[in-house]
Amino acid sequence: MGLFSDIKEDFSNVYKNDPALNSKLDFIFNYPGVWAVAWYRVANRLHRANFKRLARMIMGFTQIITNIDIHPAAQIGRRLFIDHGTGVVIGETTIIEDDVLIYQGVTLGGVSLTQGKRHPTIKQGVVIGAGAKILGNITVGEYSKIGANSVVVKPVPECSTAIGIPAHVIEKGRCKDPFMHNMLPDINKEMFEYLLKRVAVLEHILMEDNKNLLEKDLELENIYESFIKAMKN
Repeated sequence: MGLFSDIKEDFSNVYKNDPALNSKLDFIFNYPGVWAVAWYRVANRLHRANFKRLARMIMGFTQIITNIDIHPAAQIGRRLFIDHGTGVVIGETTIIEDDVLIYQGVTLGGVSLTQGKRHPTIKQGVVIGAGAKILGNITVGEYSKIGANSVVVKPVPECSTAIGIPAHVIEKGRCKDPFMHNMLPDINKEMFEYLLKRVAVLEHILMEDNKNLLEKDLELENIYESFIKAMKN
């Protein structure tokens, strides 16, 4: 597809991804992510044609207007939608495939100062929650989902959900399910609940020799082992 066809497709994609869009006036003034991607596509063409300084100037001006920082050398596929895009950063060697959804505050950054591929690869259909940081030359597999404020430093398999700091995969093999932020588990809360219950059981064991309490302790131990195994995935 040509430049203007790509931009037209980006504009049309907003109507599919945001039910809050009610008018063309909203579109002009309230969707900085769309305009940032449109100007990126112009700058990317210039960058590839070796007008690199001009490309950087365009994206610098776009950053001032939209508060979205996209390097013109990044490789971005079709129909990228940056929703409420304030604070999004997309690094130089980032690769983003088609139909990716990015929320505000996301960083696709590097962890190395060396030349070469140092930013993430985001495969088709990925959803990245608000404030998430995906760092380094890692791959997020097709149709995976990254929870809000997660910090991803290891590859994420396709059709998975990753949350936490650092992020851990909590679900696999669920490609087409909607991304329900309010349904994601709180790993820290679950760990603290386990520790509190564990301490209570151990206190009772010290106070009295009770078979039921020993069985409860064994049950908690099994839960803990399953938890640790999940965190290592």
